[in-house]
Amino acid sequence: MSPRRPPKIASRKEPKQARSTGLVAAILQAATQVLTKEGAARFTTARVAEKAGVSIGSVYQYFPNKAAILFRLQSDEWQQTANMLREILESDDAPAPERLHALVHAFIRSECEEAEMRVALNDAAPLYRDAPEAREARAAGEAIFAKFMREMLPAASEETRALAGNVLTTTLSTVGKEFSSTPAPIEMTRYADALSQMFRAYIDQLNQRDQRDRRE
Repeated sequence: MSPRRPPKIASRKEPKQARSTGLVAAILQAATQVLTKEGAARFTTARVAEKAGVSIGSVYQYFPNKAAILFRLQSDEWQQTANMLREILESDDAPAPERLHALVHAFIRSECEEAEMRVALNDAAPLYRDAPEAREARAAGEAIFAKFMREMLPAASEETRALAGNVLTTTLSTVGKEFSSTPAPIEMTRYADALSQMFRAYIDQLNQRDQRDRRE
């Protein structure tokens, strides 16, 4: 049996004129509304076209299938997250531990504020998560965080940094999904503070271990 091919999720073409740009924006806005209202299971290209007030052929000019539309929504969300990571983690205005604290709070807050969209995109992820474009998009955010971990753990090995980074991002993602499913604004700040303190203790422990190893 031949291996299953990943879905084609690249846009057919990029809009170059103002009218085309407006059309794509209308399609994506409609897609967001359909996704948050209907969920991933009932998301179809026909519903998007109807909501946008355009023909389904107009949608297919730019998106070959519903997976391509959903991936565009997801990639826009990933881009926003990457921008947030870059703005906070690459800032020179605060020490690294304070930037990590700010990131935790910003990430949890964004998960709560965009709960419906995040849940729906997570449900839709099987349609595009194995596609090369999806892997490339995720890699951009991972690179930003990897650079920050080199700053947080200057004497650690690459293996230790990679493990620490994975622990932090996986924990953040898991907690973020929990808040997306059951938003609790009152507990949000408490959880973010607790996570930040836990991460700080973990990083401090790794740094102390590295210092001890160098002395021995």
